This record gives sequence, C-alpha cells and structure tokens, in this order.
Amino acid sequence: MHTNIHSLAGWLGHCERLHPRAIDMGLERVREVARRMALRFDCPVITVAGTNGKGSTCAMLEAVALQAGYRTGMYTSPHLVHFEERCRIDGSIVAAADLLAHFQAVENARTLNGAALSLSYFEFTTLAILHLMSQARLDVAIVEVGLGGRLDATNIIDADCAIITSIDIDHQEYLGPDRESIGREKAGIMRSGRPVIVSDPMAPRSVTDHALEIGADLWSPGRDFTFSGDQQQWSWAGRGRRHAGLAYPSLRGANQLINASGVLAALAALRERLPVTAQAVRNGLATVALPGRFQIVPGQPTLVLDVAHNPHSVAALSANLDAMGFFPTTHAVFGAMADKDLATMLARAGPLVERWYFTDLPTARAETAAALQKKWQAVQSLAGQRRAVTSSVHADPVQALRAAMAAADPADRIVVFGSFYTVGGVLLDGPARLHANHPGA
Repeated sequence: MHTNIHSLAGWLGHCERLHPRAIDMGLERVREVARRMALRFDCPVITVAGTNGKGSTCAMLEAVALQAGYRTGMYTSPHLVHFEERCRIDGSIVAAADLLAHFQAVENARTLNGAALSLSYFEFTTLAILHLMSQARLDVAIVEVGLGGRLDATNIIDADCAIITSIDIDHQEYLGPDRESIGREKAGIMRSGRPVIVSDPMAPRSVTDHALEIGADLWSPGRDFTFSGDQQQWSWAGRGRRHAGLAYPSLRGANQLINASGVLAALAALRERLPVTAQAVRNGLATVALPGRFQIVPGQPTLVLDVAHNPHSVAALSANLDAMGFFPTTHAVFGAMADKDLATMLARAGPLVERWYFTDLPTARAETAAALQKKWQAVQSLAGQRRAVTSSVHADPVQALRAAMAAADPADRIVVFGSFYTVGGVLLDGPARLHANHPGA
C-alpha cells in the first residue's frame, strides 16, 4: 500500500496519530513488522542502555570508530531540535528526504495484506531508522535504547556487544520502583555468549545476575577493566589491553571518564571484528562532540547547556558546575516533565543558583512553569533558605533565556537544564553566543 505522504513532517504526523498510547512496552507488534521487512544487519551492532550517559557513550563510540576509518551508523533519541538528528551515517546527520522511503517501507510492512498492525510513534520511527541503517553498508551500527531495554523497540536487533551505563531511578511507571527492577529491564539487551560491558561502578545485582543466568560475557568495572587518572591525563586497562597517557575526553564533566572507560571495554571486546588503533582512540576521545551534555558556550555571560532530567544527572551537573570556579550569579533556566522527582532535582541544583527562570514546554507531559515555581518554593521553605534567591515564570525556553540574558552581568553564568525540550528550545536557531546587554559589556 502506498501512502500519499511526501514529507518527513507528514510521516511524523502519521506516526503520532496511529497508536493510542505514546509509550507501549512490548515487542510483538514491532518484531512482526521487522520480520515482514526482513530487517537485519550485516555488521557488528553495539546497543547501549542505561539511565544516564547513553548519548555520550554512543558519541564516543562513533568518534573512535570514525577515526579508525570505519563507516558508522548511529541511532539515538530523543532529538534536541530536528528529528533527523536521531540518525547519523558516517558522522553526518541524515537528510529528511533520505528517510522518506524507509517510513514508506515500514508502512508497507505494517499494512501488509490488509492485516494492519498498530505501532507507536517510537516503534514506527525506530523501524524506519534501523531500516535505513541496515541498507547503508555500515562497518558498525551503534544503537541507543529509548526506554529500559528488554521491551524497547531497539531490542528486536541482537546486539553483538551490549553496554549498560549508569542506572538510576527514572521512568518508574514503566521500569519498576527501584534500581534492581530498573537494572533487570536494562539487562534485557544482553545476549548469551556475547560481551556485555557494565560501566556503572555500582551496578544493581540484577544486572550481573542476568548476565550469569543467560551466559553473557560480562565485563565488570574493577574486575575486567579499570581506569585511573591525574590532573593531566588518564589511563585504562582491561583483559590484555592498555591505553596510557590518554587526554581527557572532550565531553566535559567527571562522569565522562566512566562512560569512556565502558567504550574502551566495548572496543576491546570487539577487537577481532572491529580493530581500532591507540591513535584512533586518542583522536576520537579528543574530538567527540555532543550538544547539550555539559556544553559550555563561550561568551559573556557563560552559557551552560545540559539535558540533565533526573536526580542522578542533576547531581552530576551540580558537581560539574561547582568545579567551574566562581561566578557572581548563576541564572538557571529550568523546564521539566511532570513525572520526574522534581523536588530532589531542585534541591540538588538549589545551592548553586541565585535566580531561577521556570519555563513551560511544548508537550503535555511537561510540568507548567507555575507549578515548577510552587515546587521550588516548597523546597526553599523546607531548606530554610537564607540567601535571597529570586524566580520568575516564562512561556517558553527562549523567553526564559532572554529574561536571564537581560538580568545577567557579563561575569555571570546561565545554566539551561531539565529536559531535552528545555535545551532544544534554546537551540532552535543554533547556540547563541551571549553578550550581556549592560553598559561596558
């Protein structure tokens, strides 16, 4: 069946209307459509799951593989500004026009012989991107799990190597109430007899238990690989491989060494099929870039963009902000989803922020700016806050950022965080270099 849709926006609208639920855990429908499409990969597939650090891990894998001369395909989600950002081939974002035939292929398979299967937006778009990647003559495919692992649409592909990054409490309504049950869901991407790299140094027991149960080749930090560093450089060792005198990854933040360490373990595990030189590792880690991960935009004032959207990642952001040195005033633009542990997020960032700019976001799942401000006021009164901290509410991230820019002095910093929608909202026209509009700035 040929649907009369000729644009990416048209297809995405079609995907939004198809299925009654935005998130529908389960693989039966998506696996059947993939079977009808004969979806398969002829290259090693690395699948990455975890609560935080997935995007950074994928970006580092891609950067090192590109430096080693491999043709890479990468699928990540969600996007910051444009849908096409979810798929990169050979280091470049795919063109919207190049996705259309693959959306049509999914639709044809979904509606085959009049026996139409319903797919959620994520399932449909995942199949389209995986189909494009499967036909792109890749040397390696890097696939980021959307939510959880076991029942995520990406799990229809058997990973040649799985990576599980840090695990924390998030999406409890789908994944379970604690780290053990969430770990069990993430562990679903492992395959018997194949390597699984656990980069979380404090991984839940359920992750290691599942690896043993199914006979996966488990790589644990501290046992199968280790890293150490001083102020100048760091080194990594694991199962017969060593990398010494490495420069720190160009992605900023202390947490990135944990991610980089997992990446080096995955490359060591796949070295028979995907050999990489020490020089490719050095150059890849030195050049990797990922918008919105503790991204510092130079200017006056300094702008920091971070998609931190749960207590664990906000704690990491706070530590990274703390390490930046002194700023007279920190202005925070904050918008977040209603189902997050907002009180803990606000409490963790609170000691570093003097002025809050709460913003509405363009999705029904978001908390309103007014409700965020109320939650913040409750956190303030509980903490018995003595500092004079101010707050305001705004209709969208751009207006919130404008208000922060108008209030900020050149030596201040502005932090934008809380959701992909918050950071994506201020990046709509590309990252602005900030110039405070004050006399003498």
